[in-house]
Amino acid sequence: MTGTGDFARRLIHHREQLGLTREQVADRAEMSPGYVQYLEGHLAPPNAGTLTRLATALETTVQDLLGGGRDRPSGGGPAAADPVLEVLEPEECLRLVAPGGVGRVAFNGSHGPTVLPVNYRLHDGAIVFRTSYGGPMDQDLRTGLRDVEIKVGFEVDQVDEAQNEGWSVLIQGPAHHVPPDEAAEATVTPWAGGDRRLYIRIVPHQITGRRIHAR
Repeated sequence: MTGTGDFARRLIHHREQLGLTREQVADRAEMSPGYVQYLEGHLAPPNAGTLTRLATALETTVQDLLGGGRDRPSGGGPAAADPVLEVLEPEECLRLVAPGGVGRVAFNGSHGPTVLPVNYRLHDGAIVFRTSYGGPMDQDLRTGLRDVEIKVGFEVDQVDEAQNEGWSVLIQGPAHHVPPDEAAEATVTPWAGGDRRLYIRIVPHQITGRRIHAR
């Protein structure tokens, strides 16, 4: 994506997120595949009509394609006219979180209830993320007692304002400090960077989830 603008990067991101080819996007948006390829390598966004067709084809909004709303929490759009709240089975919850990404770890920290975002991946049925040795999370997740572990909550969600739907998964279980010889098997890269060599593994003891969608 070298040389592309923000719009082109967002266009590529949404297409790949849906697993679509340029030809499929072009068919959905009623334009030529060559034009889609041109837009993915172009610096400036097209006219309003083309933007609307692309947003519809990519199941998103024009505002999102243009990068609007980046500094606001998701889910600010209107709710569906007749929403349905569906309880998810544990198997479906794990399927939803399996691709990895950003989740939130909740625990009782030294300064009270704490929730922190982390990059994670699902490895051998457990949630794995990285933090710093000796850092606040490392200290807060150690009991100092052998075989006594701290139970934490781990939450992942997704909100699709364009479709008026979304889901949320909550995983609860003990947090283990992963030994160095096991850490290499569970590769995960934190966005925050830095010297984050301590791997934490959350073993699911309880998995719950909800999905909201229009009737």
